[in-house]
Amino acid sequence: MLDFSRFEILTFDCYGTLINWEAGILSSLHRILSAHGKKIDDAVLLKFYGDFEQLSEQGEFHPYRKVLESVVRRFGAQLGFSPTAAEAVSLSDSLPTWEPWPDSVAALRQLGTRYRLAILSNVDDDLFATTRPKLGVDLAEVITAQQAQAYKPSLKIFELALSRINSPAHRILHVGQSLYHDVIPAQALGLATVWVNRPSARPGVGAVKAAEGKPDLEVSSLAELAAVAVQH
Repeated sequence: MLDFSRFEILTFDCYGTLINWEAGILSSLHRILSAHGKKIDDAVLLKFYGDFEQLSEQGEFHPYRKVLESVVRRFGAQLGFSPTAAEAVSLSDSLPTWEPWPDSVAALRQLGTRYRLAILSNVDDDLFATTRPKLGVDLAEVITAQQAQAYKPSLKIFELALSRINSPAHRILHVGQSLYHDVIPAQALGLATVWVNRPSARPGVGAVKAAEGKPDLEVSSLAELAAVAVQH
């Protein structure tokens, strides 16, 4: 068990961990696919999404809106249809409507009574600004891919966080839903990690590239983490 007394600040992935992005992604993509007469199992759709997003984030940095537009176009190429201009931007346009998991706000408020809270997210600043009020807590720092000009699992975004958060690495606990994006790179920089293994149509992976990692702690919800972390 982690010694929670050593941590000053908890850093969180946002979309997937705090926000139910899988519901948002599936709703938006099903709408597009249905318009073109395509039907795919949710687990397969999420695998495609994770692979396409990873491919779209490689190479020269592009804003997350452009990454999501590229993901939609890759679905078209994979499944044999051409998304309209409106469809191509509909996934990123839907992000502000994505809602927190039912336990996120209460758990964050509980954790905020003991720790400083920060966000490390693969997103544009303006998109996160639409989500921030939904989290219902004060944040000590928000570090985005736009600020780092790199997407997790690149170490650049974690290194930027370490330079901005006034705590040594051993006093920081990173919390994420993705082994690939969060647990593995955070551990590479000496951060302790919690894997929030949220329920998913693709259990244990979700809408990300599959990876093998060993977090310091695995929980099934943020409420479970709050119950353990605040009692110590």
